[in-house]
Amino acid sequence: MAVKIITDSTSDLSLEQAAQLGVEVLPLRVIFGETEYIDGVTLTAAQFYEKLAQSDVLPHTSQITPMEFSRVFDRLTANGDEVVGIFISSELSGTFQSARLAAADQPGIYLVDSRLVTFALGTLVRIAASLRDQGRPAAEIYMELERIKPRIVLSAVVDDISYLVKGGRLSTMGGKVATALNIKPLITMKDGLVVSSGAARGIRKAHQTIVQRMAREGVDPSYPMVFGHSNAPEGAQSLRELVSAEMDTGEIPLQLIGSVVGTHAGPGASGVVYVKKQP
Repeated sequence: MAVKIITDSTSDLSLEQAAQLGVEVLPLRVIFGETEYIDGVTLTAAQFYEKLAQSDVLPHTSQITPMEFSRVFDRLTANGDEVVGIFISSELSGTFQSARLAAADQPGIYLVDSRLVTFALGTLVRIAASLRDQGRPAAEIYMELERIKPRIVLSAVVDDISYLVKGGRLSTMGGKVATALNIKPLITMKDGLVVSSGAARGIRKAHQTIVQRMAREGVDPSYPMVFGHSNAPEGAQSLRELVSAEMDTGEIPLQLIGSVVGTHAGPGASGVVYVKKQP
């Protein structure tokens, strides 16, 4: 009996990364106006940012349906294998609820509401793949993911405030003031939502604030640390250099933030995901 791990495309794992991890990624749909794209399949993250720059209105996403999940679950369990599904926060999408409906009364399927998104969700998936490779059964993997997910921290800075204004997360006046003062909002995840965690004047100061938070909370070195960006690799690399002066950052490549967070953060955001130490 094997353990199959699945996630959704908001984990922002590329096709190559998913293949290396042995993980199946189920795509959401990204809708620009009247045109629908399959996230990560007919629309790559790089293409998404090109379209975002050209669009007057923000795109939106469409969740995976229970019927789609049913077909996947039937296929993966046909030979008696177990499934661990790890999905975008239920506060941000109905995808987890769709999976739960499809898996009702089916044995051997374990579903995790990550309460995360983007490369924070991807980090939880990486942990799941590592546990599977250690030979752990699905039930143990599920319990370990539930235990570890509250300790996964996403800490990032938004460079272009105009997308927060377009998305209604910041008033037009507030956006103008922040732009004039070079104020950069900091974001994190709390209770399954992407929320503000403060602000700093300039990207460099924002990155320093992130490093200070990491030092204050402590980073558990037994788990991967991942640096991500929304079409701004130089920003993520600058943050990585600051962090690496204080601690080992590992070898995981910079991660490109996809459509769900990228829609509201816009291009230029950069951040890090890590697992904080046990209190």
